[in-house]
Amino acid sequence: MSAKRGTFASMNIDELKDKRIAVLLSGGVDSSVVVHELASRGLRPDCFYIRIGPEEKEAWDCNSEEDMEMSTAVAARYGCKLQVVDCHKEYWSEVTRYTMEKVKAGYTPNPDVMCNRLIKFGAFHEKMGWQYDLIATGHYAQTEWIDGKKWLTTSPDPVKDQTDFLAQIEGWQLRKAIFPIGHYEKGEVRQIAEREHLVNARRKDSQGICFLGNIDYNEYVRRYVGELEGYIIELETGRLVGRHKGHWFHTIGQRKGLGLGGGPWFVVKKDAARNILYVSHGYNPDSAYKKDFKIHDLHWLTETPKRDGRASLHVGDFERSELPEGYIPVTFKIRHTPEYHLGYLKMTSKSMVLDGGEAMIHSLDKIHGVAPGQFCVIYDEHHHRCFGSAEITI
Repeated sequence: MSAKRGTFASMNIDELKDKRIAVLLSGGVDSSVVVHELASRGLRPDCFYIRIGPEEKEAWDCNSEEDMEMSTAVAARYGCKLQVVDCHKEYWSEVTRYTMEKVKAGYTPNPDVMCNRLIKFGAFHEKMGWQYDLIATGHYAQTEWIDGKKWLTTSPDPVKDQTDFLAQIEGWQLRKAIFPIGHYEKGEVRQIAEREHLVNARRKDSQGICFLGNIDYNEYVRRYVGELEGYIIELETGRLVGRHKGHWFHTIGQRKGLGLGGGPWFVVKKDAARNILYVSHGYNPDSAYKKDFKIHDLHWLTETPKRDGRASLHVGDFERSELPEGYIPVTFKIRHTPEYHLGYLKMTSKSMVLDGGEAMIHSLDKIHGVAPGQFCVIYDEHHHRCFGSAEITI
């Protein structure tokens, strides 16, 4: 298998010189260094700031003016045009609707994942991106051309790697995407920004949702779903141990924020229809862990995962064993952490060919906090190429 290393460390700049490139600026240091990386190589991309905040000025919109100021300064520094693209309606009708429908149903959604698919590479493309050959963002991810196909591949910074947030974008969106800082670690990006005296070199990263600023997730949910008191019940005994303000504020595997004494307590199950949280007590309750779970709505970026060569797993990665037909060795994540889980993907004959459908994940180790609605992001055995993702179901 021939591979052409990607993103920017060894990208042939001549391939980009005649391309129309758009950069999505957020006001943060990562996207600002993207502009520097392109401009320092003689390229002059057009810059865009996507506006998605509330229509009214609110406390959680306090960063938007500063974001715009930072973006304006960076674009001017490198002689790039900056244009504001209003995606407010699309964000609040699509991403917010998706999030609130999921939480009300008792699931654990990921608005950041859907923001990339529906807004950054979706609504923006419909409004302005269609005029450009390439869309550059400040994600910590890479792309590689392997045997004529473009793959999403992981960043060398395991803590900052954001391929899991990109695993739901469409294949055509990936083909237009470039990630000029994806080959750096976060500390290197900061060093570049400070060396170049960028205005936001020491600006803290946003801790909120996507690029909406410092929005607290529970406040985001409370605004649109409200509160409704319900019971907290011990799973093993059926004993009432407390009350909560709405199951949508809690997720499977959660330990902190329950307000229960004599802990630790873990959320292990939800009854959304009755607004009940079930919890288990102790430091390591079996009910908080899973090894096997179902995924559905399979979504593949470049091609469907396939088992290569022998039906055995590499020594050192997995225990060597012969696998039954349909079992594919993979690594995967169910949340944004540096660690990958080792296991098998069991696909049906239909799901091997098409997007959609269902499959099973068999983990080699017990996993804490597997929750319906989370995305399971699937990688090759060496957690390098990202195949795509699917939603965990009951």
